[in-house]
Amino acid sequence: MAQAAGGTSATYREVLGATGALLPVISFFGRLPVAVIQFGSVLLITRTSGSLATGGTVACALALGQVAMGPVVGRLADRRGQRSVVLCCSLLNALAIACYTLGALAGLPTPLLVALGVLAGATVPGIGPLARARGVALVRRGGADERVVNTVLSLESTMDELSFVLGPALIGVAAFVGHPAYAFGAAALLVAGCGTAFALHPTETATAVRPATARAPKEPRARRPRMPREVRLVRLGLVLLGVLLGGCGAGITALTQKLGQEDQAGLVYAAMGVMSAAVGLSMAAVPERFGLALRWRVATAAAALLSLLLIGTQSMSGLYVAVTVFGAVFAPNLITGFGLTERAVPGERLAEGMTFAASAFVGGQAVTLAVAGRLAESHGPAAAYTVGSVAAALAFGVALLVKAPAAPGVTPVAATPSGSCR
Repeated sequence: MAQAAGGTSATYREVLGATGALLPVISFFGRLPVAVIQFGSVLLITRTSGSLATGGTVACALALGQVAMGPVVGRLADRRGQRSVVLCCSLLNALAIACYTLGALAGLPTPLLVALGVLAGATVPGIGPLARARGVALVRRGGADERVVNTVLSLESTMDELSFVLGPALIGVAAFVGHPAYAFGAAALLVAGCGTAFALHPTETATAVRPATARAPKEPRARRPRMPREVRLVRLGLVLLGVLLGGCGAGITALTQKLGQEDQAGLVYAAMGVMSAAVGLSMAAVPERFGLALRWRVATAAAALLSLLLIGTQSMSGLYVAVTVFGAVFAPNLITGFGLTERAVPGERLAEGMTFAASAFVGGQAVTLAVAGRLAESHGPAAAYTVGSVAAALAFGVALLVKAPAAPGVTPVAATPSGSCR
């Protein structure tokens, strides 16, 4: 056990040696605004409009804006480099969040709020998935093995989980102190500042596009390589995992309201997120012989079984226990899904593949939150939890069809003879 722990620590040190200690900090605070606006939109719009249905509709529109444009941001980053794309999106997103918040405070009609929500979601710079692509490129450039690559993905997924713990906490504190809009103001400042820092960080060259890629002036542009079947299957699995989390979220909200403890919804999410983050960090210790395809089958099966605990939960103490246990299987699912994506996508489409995978998960979650929320209002929290359990069972079925690629993807950096990115 001590040797395993020492090996895991050494692997994390190797990752931080490749990325630098500052990049993970910047990328964490750069992705935090996404968690704030996703979780806080329902609370902000419900507070300002007085309608929970309006809050759910606008929040769903915001998430769908992110889902629709996320892959486009990734594709542009692959073609033009992360620096210009992230810099532009970060500044636009800060402005969009500010307009969205002011529109909510001004009591604008629902169609206008929906339009502002779509704009706030569509301009998200995608720092989380782009940080994954950058981290993988950095360690691949240094000749790292698959365990180090998996450690990058574990670290990134853990930061995602922690952001979705701290995001609801910030919203809760802002609502308690005065108004949820305070957290949205902080989100706008964070995305502008940390997004700019992420774009300008020296490690951006790891994923930079080589000029003209040695193509003759009259030579036709090469066709982009097709995405393999495995990538599409993994995306479907991530959509279903998003449905699972959306169903759980709707059930948690409905049950805390039913018990008169709606203020604890954020704390319940935090309990689930903390457990997920802790398990996510430990995933770096999983031996390589426990392959990605087998790992995903085990993780999806565990998610399907443990989600059943939520269906029969009727008390706050039972809810905390159930979500904490359930949280242990969520990070392994996401880490493995992104690992399969990284292994299967063509190297020159890595950022697009990562952003598409993230969008698939967010899309499943967003649509389910809107649908399962209404279902929970009509038939109780168990109905929403059941939607999630069915989705987890279907995700296990998808996982049975997935075969991990035999060889890792090759990044554009590795194809550069000099080892330089420009």
